[in-house]
Amino acid sequence: MNNKDITILRRCKGNLNKRLERKVWREQPGPMFAAQNIQYEMADRTRAIDCGGIGAFHVLAQNLGLVDAIDEKLQLLKRHVPYHESDHVLNIAYNTLTGGTCLDDIELHRNDETFLDALGAQRIPDPTTAGDFTRRFSRSDVIGLMDAVNSIRPKLWSSRLSRAERRTAVLDIDGVVAQTTGECKEGMDIAYNGVWGYHPLIVSLANTSEPLFLVNRSGNRPSHEGAVEWIDRAVELLVGTFKGVCIRGDTDFALTAHFDRWTDGGVEFAFGIDAMANLKQIAENIESGHWKPLKRRIKRIVRTDQRQRPENVKERIIVERGYENIKLQSEHIAEFPYRPTKCSRTYRVIVLRKNLSVEKGERHLFDEIRYLFYITNIAQMSAADIVFFCNDRCEQENLIEQLKNGLNALRMPVGDLTSNWAHMVTASLAWTLKAWFGLLVRDRDRRRDVLRMEFRRFLHALVQLPCQIVRTGRRIVYRILSYNDWVRTFLRTFERIRRLKFT
Repeated sequence: MNNKDITILRRCKGNLNKRLERKVWREQPGPMFAAQNIQYEMADRTRAIDCGGIGAFHVLAQNLGLVDAIDEKLQLLKRHVPYHESDHVLNIAYNTLTGGTCLDDIELHRNDETFLDALGAQRIPDPTTAGDFTRRFSRSDVIGLMDAVNSIRPKLWSSRLSRAERRTAVLDIDGVVAQTTGECKEGMDIAYNGVWGYHPLIVSLANTSEPLFLVNRSGNRPSHEGAVEWIDRAVELLVGTFKGVCIRGDTDFALTAHFDRWTDGGVEFAFGIDAMANLKQIAENIESGHWKPLKRRIKRIVRTDQRQRPENVKERIIVERGYENIKLQSEHIAEFPYRPTKCSRTYRVIVLRKNLSVEKGERHLFDEIRYLFYITNIAQMSAADIVFFCNDRCEQENLIEQLKNGLNALRMPVGDLTSNWAHMVTASLAWTLKAWFGLLVRDRDRRRDVLRMEFRRFLHALVQLPCQIVRTGRRIVYRILSYNDWVRTFLRTFERIRRLKFT
C-alpha cells in the first residue's frame, strides 16, 4: 500500500472509532435512523460495482497460473470464438464468488457494463451458454479440471505454510446427499434417507479447508464406493509437500483391505469402525483397571467472571411432557490390539465406553452402556488424543455445509450426472480461491479467520466492497468507496498477490 492509502485507512478507522466509542447518551427525541427526503438519480460518469473484491481474486487466479492451467488441461472447444475454457470456468466460479446462487444470476453481471470493465471483458457467457458448457464435459474432462486446480496447490502450500504446518496433512473424506427436485436428471436416484438426488464424495485437506476432489455419484450409491481411487490421488498430491499424510473418516471408510498397503506406504489413518459383535465382546471383557476416564477438552477459556448458566428450556420441556431422555453420565476409554480379517498386521483399536441413563419424565428407567470404536495405525498419540482427533473431523461437516448451502455448489442445476459434476467442481473453485487468499494473508490470526470463515461472512467482508471502476490507459483502477475492518487486510494481501509469479 502507498502512503496515501495508509493515511486514508487511518482516518477512516479513526472516524469509525469516534462514532462507535462507548458514551453515556442523553434521551433522544427521535429514532437513530433519521434519514429523510431520500432521492435516487443516475450517475453520469462515475461507475461502480458492489463486488469490488473480484479484481483481487482474478489477479490471484492469473498470477498463480490457474488460468493457463485450465486452458492447458481442458480441450473442450474446437475454436475459441470468442471464449476460452478458462473464461467459461471462471465465469461460473466468479458468479458463485460474488454471491450468485444459480446460473441465472450470471445474467445480472452480463448486463452490468461496469462489471465487464472491471474484468477487462467485452462480454461474458450467458446462463444458457454456461449450462451448455458443463454438458461438454466427460469424466476425463472433469478430472482434468480438478488436476488443473490441484497443480497450483503444492506451490502455494510450499511457499505459504510453515515447516510445522507441513508436518502432517490431514485428509478428510465423507459423502453427502445432494437433493434435487428435478424429475428428468440422468443419474439421480433415491438415497438411503429417501431423498432423490446425487451422492457426491468430498475429499478435503483439513489443514486449509480446501476441497481437493469432489466426485459426483448416483444417489443410491454407498458412501465408500470408489473412495479408494480418490484417497490415493489425494495422498499422491500431498506426499511431496507434507512430511506425512493421515487419512480420517467415519465407519463407512474403514476399508480394511487397504490398511496394510497404506501403512507400508507410510500413510497414517484413523477411522471409526462399526461396533461389531466380536469387538463388543472384547470391550466387555476388558478388566476394569484398564479403563480410564475421558476428560473432554475445554472448548474455550473464559477470561472474565463465569456467567450463570440459563435454564435449559429443552430439558424442562422433555421432562414436563414425559419424553424419553438419554443422559450421558460418564465416558471411559481403553485400547486393545486387533487384526481385521483382510489385514496381515495388527492395529490399535480405541474403545470409548459411554455410560448412559435412560429417563422418562422424572423417572429413571434403566442404565445403558454403548461402545464406540476407532481403529488407527498412529502410534505416537494417546488413546484420548485419537478420540479427539477423530471427533475433529466435524470440521469437514462445516466445509460440506458451506459447499452445499453457502456456495450452492451442490445445487445440481443441469441435466445429467457428469455435467452436474462439472458444475460442482467449477462452483467450488470459489471456496478454493477463498482458501488461497487466506493463505496469503500475512497476519496469522487474520489468516486463520479467513480460512475458517463462513462463506457469507467472507462475501460481505472481502468480496462485496463497493468500488468505483476507472479505466485509464493500461490500468483498471478499483477505487474503494467504503470502509470496514477488513479493508486494510484486503489491501495488504492484494499487494502480496500482485507480486506473485507462479506461472
